[in-house]
Amino acid sequence: MGEKLMNFKAELLQKIESRQAKVAVIGMGYVGLPLMVAFAEKGFTVVGIDIDQQKVAMLNRGKSYIEDVADEVLRPLVTAGQLQASADYAAVADVDAISICVPTPLRKTKDPDISYIINAADNIVAHGGVGKLIVLESTTYPGTTEEVILPRLAENGHEVGRDFFLAFSPERIDPGRIDYNVWTTPKVIGGMTPDCLEVSLALYRTVVEKPVPVSSPAAAEMVKLLENTFRAVNIGLVNEVALMCDKLGLNVWEVVEAAATKPYGFMKFTPGPGLGGHCIPIDPHYLSWKLKTLNYTARFIELAAEVNGFMPEYVVNKVAEALNKERKAINGSRILVLGVAYKPNVSDMRESPALDIIHLLQARGAALSYHDPFVPDLAHEGFDLQSMPLTLDALQSADCVVIVTDHQAVDWQAVAAHAPVVVDARNAMQGMTPHGRVLSL
Repeated sequence: MGEKLMNFKAELLQKIESRQAKVAVIGMGYVGLPLMVAFAEKGFTVVGIDIDQQKVAMLNRGKSYIEDVADEVLRPLVTAGQLQASADYAAVADVDAISICVPTPLRKTKDPDISYIINAADNIVAHGGVGKLIVLESTTYPGTTEEVILPRLAENGHEVGRDFFLAFSPERIDPGRIDYNVWTTPKVIGGMTPDCLEVSLALYRTVVEKPVPVSSPAAAEMVKLLENTFRAVNIGLVNEVALMCDKLGLNVWEVVEAAATKPYGFMKFTPGPGLGGHCIPIDPHYLSWKLKTLNYTARFIELAAEVNGFMPEYVVNKVAEALNKERKAINGSRILVLGVAYKPNVSDMRESPALDIIHLLQARGAALSYHDPFVPDLAHEGFDLQSMPLTLDALQSADCVVIVTDHQAVDWQAVAAHAPVVVDARNAMQGMTPHGRVLSL
C-alpha cells in the first residue's frame, strides 16, 4: 500500500514539476476561464469542459466571452494546442488534475443547489478518477467536499490520499478587477489528507504567487463564506446607515468619506442599490442554511439580507419622491436607468439589483428604458429591452434618470448637464453641478 501511495503521489508531483501534467477545468465561466489561461500560460496542456456549446465553440476559435480574458491572450494558447474546450466529460479520462469551477446557485427557497457539483463528481468517477488530483473551487457550505464529493470518488474501495487526491480551494475571482489576478491573489487550499494538500500546493504554486494552506477542506470552505459574509454584513450596515441618514437629513456619502479618514479601526464600505454578483448575495445563505441544519440561526446574515434586499425598493421610493417634487407620478413617467450590470465595467448580470429596480418601476407603470455599454440586450422574467444610446435627447426627454451602475464609460458630466431629475444610487454625481434636481441615497 505504501508503494502504491508513493507511486501515484510521486508521479503527479513529477508531472506537475515538468509541466507534463494535463489539467482539466470543469466550468468555463468567470472563474474557470482565467484559471485555464493561467495554467496554459505556465506550460500545462489544459482542457475546459462546459455544457454551454456556444462557449466551447468560441473558445476553440480563440474567442473570449468574458472581459477579463482578451482574445490576444487566448488565441495563441489555442493555436499552440495548449488550451482547448469540450462539452464531453470523456475529456477528463486522460488528465492528471481537475479543477471544478461550476455554479452553485440558490433555489428560490434559499437552499443551496449543488447539483452542478454532484454532476461533475459523478462524471469524473464515470471516466476514471484514480490517480488524479481533484480540486473543488465552487463556493459551497462547509462539509461539501468531504460529505458529497469524497464518497463518490471513494467508491469501489478507492482511498483518498492513496488512489486519488482531493482538496478544496475557493475561487477568489473578482470580475473586472485589474489590480489582482490569478497570480497575485493568495489562494487558500485545504486537502483531505497531508498528501492531498502537498499535491494541491504543488499544482497551484505554478499559477499562484502565495498559496495559503489550511487544515482541511471544511476550513477552506468556511474561509470563503467568512470573506463574503463579512462583505454582505458590512454592506448591510452601511446601507442601513444610508436609511438612517435619510431620516436624519444627513448626506451618507459625506459621513462615510469622513469616517474613512480614520487610519485604524474602520474599513470603508459604501451604500448602493442592493447586492449583486455571483458571490456576496448568494454565499452567506449557504452558511445560514448549513447552520439551520444544526439548529442555529445566523442572525447577522439574515439581518444583512433583509436590509440589502430592501435597497431596490428604497431606490424606487426615491424615484417617486423625486418625481413628486416635479408634480409627477411614476405611472406614465419616462424613466431612464443607467447601468444594469451588477458592478461597474463588466457585463455580468447575475443577481443585479437593477433587475429588481426595473421590475418595481414597471409594476408602478413607468415607461422604462435603459443604457448600459456592456449589456446591449436585457431579457429577464417577462421583459425584453435593448440598451438605448445615451444621447442628449435621451437625457433631456427623461422625466427621471436613475443611476444604478456607475460604468466609467458613461459621460457623467453630460448626465449632470442635461438630465432634469436624477436619482443617484452610486454617488456618480459627486462634485458635479447638476442641471436639474439630484437625489442620492
